Amino acid sequence: MRLTINGKSTEIEAPEDMPLLWALRDVLGMTGTKYGCGMAICGACTVHIDGAPTRSCLLPLSAVAGKSITTIEGLASGETLHKVQQAWLDHEVAQCGYCQSGQIMSAVALLQSNSTPSDDEIDAAMAGNLCRCATYPRIRAAIRAAAGEEKA
Repeated sequence: MRLTINGKSTEIEAPEDMPLLWALRDVLGMTGTKYGCGMAICGACTVHIDGAPTRSCLLPLSAVAGKSITTIEGLASGETLHKVQQAWLDHEVAQCGYCQSGQIMSAVALLQSNSTPSDDEIDAAMAGNLCRCATYPRIRAAIRAAAGEEKA
């Protein structure tokens, strides 16, 4: 099967019913996308499929053939981090950090569709991503910073 991942055409030998998460992590060695709940609830496995934030833990490879897949590894441009990744560092968002790649992927999708979201819009867009460390105020501040607003 041929997939387009982070802008590159990639040949993968895996069953069509294998979840995308496991193809990324176990077959391709792209471990930035995390396994959390395995039920597409927590958001740790969020990637972009044709630009939309999507849970990868239950999504079969057959469903992504011909689509563009972007993972956390595909956000940076060389050594330059994506503005959301940089804001995450600047605002020291992560504590344990486990959920952060999914959080970042959801935040990037939000800002692509709404460049100046309100706090309510941020909360709504990020509601499906769970953080056991409860860094939600720092997540919101980082999104605001990436949007060019420094409100907390």
